[in-house]
Amino acid sequence: MARDYAARCPVYPVRNAWLVAVAVLLAAQEIGAPKVQVAEELEAYPTESVELSCQFNDGGGLTKLTQVSWIWEPSDGHRDNIAVYHPVYGQSFPNVAFKDRVVFLHNSLENPSIRISNLRMSDAGRYTCEYATYPTGNEQGTTTLIMLSKPKNSANGVTVQAGTKSVVVARCEAADAKPAATIEWLAPVGGNHSTSTTSGPDGTVTVRSEYRLVPTPADNGREVICRVNQKTQKQPWVYPIKLSVEYLPSVSIEGYDHNWYVGRSDATLVCLANANPEPTTITWTAASGPLPETVVVEGNKLTVRKVDDAVNTTFICEVKNRLGSSRHQITTVVIEEERQLIQGPSTGAVIGAILGALIFISIVIIGTIFFIRNRQEDAEGPPKHKPPPPVKAGSSTEMLNKPSEPPTATETAPLSPGEVYYEPTGREPVTNLDDETTGALNGRAPPVKYDNERKDHAADGHHSNDLDSSNHEVPAANISRGESFVSPAMYV
Repeated sequence: MARDYAARCPVYPVRNAWLVAVAVLLAAQEIGAPKVQVAEELEAYPTESVELSCQFNDGGGLTKLTQVSWIWEPSDGHRDNIAVYHPVYGQSFPNVAFKDRVVFLHNSLENPSIRISNLRMSDAGRYTCEYATYPTGNEQGTTTLIMLSKPKNSANGVTVQAGTKSVVVARCEAADAKPAATIEWLAPVGGNHSTSTTSGPDGTVTVRSEYRLVPTPADNGREVICRVNQKTQKQPWVYPIKLSVEYLPSVSIEGYDHNWYVGRSDATLVCLANANPEPTTITWTAASGPLPETVVVEGNKLTVRKVDDAVNTTFICEVKNRLGSSRHQITTVVIEEERQLIQGPSTGAVIGAILGALIFISIVIIGTIFFIRNRQEDAEGPPKHKPPPPVKAGSSTEMLNKPSEPPTATETAPLSPGEVYYEPTGREPVTNLDDETTGALNGRAPPVKYDNERKDHAADGHHSNDLDSSNHEVPAANISRGESFVSPAMYV
């Protein structure tokens, strides 16, 4: 029962709707698409051939084609039929300029493609394939033909004379190009360039460029490079140009060594000239008159066979070229005896000596700076010698107590070996075991000496202020306890 219902009522209405929609879209695309199919743009070169394709896409076969024509538009507003095909009347080529160069590739209205041979630059423009149809009327498609032309490149230098004004020294040209070429200059000589363009009747363009500078003799022989860029070239066209600058001769004389002594043989002078164009003549003369008899001239070389007082003169070399002449002179001095030439040190040795001296001076300066700095640090730092520690009581080096009064000259005199020292305070006498050259023990002041005559005075508490006239040395221990923390030495 369910199967019978399914057979009577289909369950796929959605799929059927999709199929209808696709069919409608395809029909709309066919309606919106151009019926005449052609190439949008083509490029070609002169003397070559090009094929212009054309096809009619009817879709449903409802359109009736009656005739097809190719129409050439070299410029806006100008239309000219160059080829016509009719299924009954055949082919026709109304334009004389294309009559022998245009052919139909197929005798068919559906594919009326043509070929144009032996192309010319003037053939550039728009080519329209136009159908006469029924019932829709005319249908057409247009192809733009772009004619390209490779440039005819050339470059050359211009011979100029050295001067103070800017002149053209090189030219470069890219002729009859389509599209127009561009010209660049690669030059290290510091000039400038100017460019001009000329359009031809066939749509081509000629570009010319001139390079200018203020020419000097140093510019002669230098290179400037012309580089041409254009669409039809796989890589830039590069052409180097050697500059030609003419100038007067520049003259110099070499060979004189300031050692022309009497009797010297074959002393030689050489006249050197730099010129463009090349020198034509070189002439030697003497300021004092005719050349001496001992002088021989060969081209640019002057040789003195035997040096004497006659060549004690000024020699002049004059060089001429097409532009003019220049001269240079040198005065030769004849001496009595040969001058001994002492060969000086080589340049490398001089440089090495200078560097060594500089290094030595640097080391001395650095050492002096370090020495001064260390002395300053030593002067500003803490003392490096510590005073001896005090001696404990009861030891063999116990310090003696002294009265606060300053000792007399006799008391401060050093004890002789074996002499007995008596302490005024009643302590045990101390015998000096050191000799008089030993000095104080443990770095302290020298010992105080009491003789027999001074004992009575010490016991009475009287001190003599008279110094012994025989003792002129200042006592080293004449320091009271209030003035020094170091106690007098004790002798054992």
